[in-house]
Amino acid sequence: MPVPLYQAKAEFFRTLGHPVRIRVLELLAAGDKPVRELRAAIDIEAASLSQQLAVLRLAGLVTKRHDKGDVIYSLSLPAVEQLLAAAREIIQTDAKGRGGLVDDLARPAATP
Repeated sequence: MPVPLYQAKAEFFRTLGHPVRIRVLELLAAGDKPVRELRAAIDIEAASLSQQLAVLRLAGLVTKRHDKGDVIYSLSLPAVEQLLAAAREIIQTDAKGRGGLVDDLARPAATP
């Protein structure tokens, strides 16, 4: 039996509901990255990063390839970057309406 679209969307957003996964997607929005660069940019154990990357792969949000001994990750679709930009815009608008600003909003989206 097919899953209703609203249910599929809810599952999709649950997948995005982890800070490490969002940070990985932000870093990949700036360009393809080997795992070692992702690990250097995110303070997380290698096993935990691997687990989060696997979740993103299973959701179809990232792809991986092997290149000269490195595992390189990429965003699977340009729409992922657009989704991150839309979320940023929503958060900025909400923060302005509340009179507060999230610290990271002052920086460009893909900077560490």
